[in-house]
Amino acid sequence: MQLAEFDVPFDPSLIADRPAEPRDQARLLVAPQSGGPLSHKKVADLPALLAEGDLLVVNDSKVLAARLTGRKRPGGGKVELLLVRPLGPDIWEALIKGRMKPGQVIDLDARTSVTVLAQGPTGSTVQFSSAQPAADVMNLLGQMPLPPYIKREPVDQDRTWYQTIFARPEGSIAAPTASLHFTEGLREALRERGIGLATVTLHVGPGTFRPVTADRIEDHVMHPERFEVPAETVEAIRRAKAAGKRVVAVGTTVVRTLEASGNEAGMVRSMTGDTALFITPGYRFRVVDALMTNFHLPRTTLVMLVSAFVGLDRLREIYREAVQERYRFYSYGDTMLIL
Repeated sequence: MQLAEFDVPFDPSLIADRPAEPRDQARLLVAPQSGGPLSHKKVADLPALLAEGDLLVVNDSKVLAARLTGRKRPGGGKVELLLVRPLGPDIWEALIKGRMKPGQVIDLDARTSVTVLAQGPTGSTVQFSSAQPAADVMNLLGQMPLPPYIKREPVDQDRTWYQTIFARPEGSIAAPTASLHFTEGLREALRERGIGLATVTLHVGPGTFRPVTADRIEDHVMHPERFEVPAETVEAIRRAKAAGKRVVAVGTTVVRTLEASGNEAGMVRSMTGDTALFITPGYRFRVVDALMTNFHLPRTTLVMLVSAFVGLDRLREIYREAVQERYRFYSYGDTMLIL
């Protein structure tokens, strides 16, 4: 398929730069997967839209304050870097703006620096020089890695706004945004309705947000991302499937995790690994029955995944409706539920 086929309707004025308050008051566009009229709800209405025994699966990865700013030594030129994942003690994969020669030192403050060990077409390798672990450096000096379409600088509130209530293991450089809409009150309402909640972990990296540049989407290569499916989630999915209930993926990262760990019978395995699964139209879903997801950028792997789930024509219809009704788009925006 051609990349241009994934130009879904979009209006730049709809990009949200902060979340709804409270979070579960974000708008929810409900779309029956098989067709039929679209409806407009709030995320807080989710318990009434699902059936007792249905299972929501969320991504519990925690976003790192991985955006760092430093100065070249010597010269003092400003450098921005985004830490991606640890490769060893004090050594990280990173994305750095601009060309860097091996050996270039970047001072983050008076006591902390990184040295560029290597730079390639998909990223750089850097080594920390600090009395503190890299995680502590990020907590002290880092900013939340907001997407580039949010034009303002990160603020202190983003450390809360850009983190889900489920966040536990650190490792993501972008939020699993569909889960940002959940509140403790909504979680309790789901529990009272008899709707299950389970977690998986996928540490969001460049694989999720790297732009597609190939004209033919089949030529795009995904960057692997680390995931984990715990045994209790496997059991929760087994019970839901046995009872004829739906497994509802909250976000595209959950879809990729469940489908990467699933078999032809629709059952998942408890496992830890890396996935570079690239879901495009024609993919046969084995585990996921319904999907909650935000409104994504045109021509991205996220739009391709959602179009595989609901159909490209139906997805264009959903986006046209969202633009017409002035839904808020992207990470801090509103969301859709495909049932």
